[in-house]
Amino acid sequence: MRALVVVGLLAVVALVFVVVAVVRDSQGNAVDAKSCPDGWPLADLRLREQKDVKINVYNATDQPGRAADVADDFRNRKFQVKKVGNAPKAVDDVAVLRYGPKGVGSAQLLQAYFLSNATPAYDAKRKDDVVDVVLGSSFQQLATTTEVNQALGDLGAPDAPAGTCPMPVEK
Repeated sequence: MRALVVVGLLAVVALVFVVVAVVRDSQGNAVDAKSCPDGWPLADLRLREQKDVKINVYNATDQPGRAADVADDFRNRKFQVKKVGNAPKAVDDVAVLRYGPKGVGSAQLLQAYFLSNATPAYDAKRKDDVVDVVLGSSFQQLATTTEVNQALGDLGAPDAPAGTCPMPVEK
């Protein structure tokens, strides 16, 4: 009798999880690329592996060499670091992530390395898939692998920025 109650309870819990997942599914409102309004860019929402993410690292702090140190950290984590340098003006935030439609998924991955504390700066006119990482004065260090994995779980799948449509997924 006791086993039957446990099995029944597990079935009810599983049903609740399924209902919550279906109700919270955000893909039901996704715009199909074919129905995308003219002029709207297609946003690449794929979460890429580190080895496939291209970044530029800029120092917007008063600490010399900060960008080079963080660029080395990113290289050690298999990111493709393209440029390293100084930003033209200071930033008080932890970091600013500047990207275009082709960098939406990459920016989401990078956001996890800053534990969701980086300020996104989406630019619809940007044509490349590179994400600029602008380090601010509140930056301490990149997250550990475990922290990144937890942050990715908390962040979930990337959303298409306003004025864009999701890029069709290649099969």
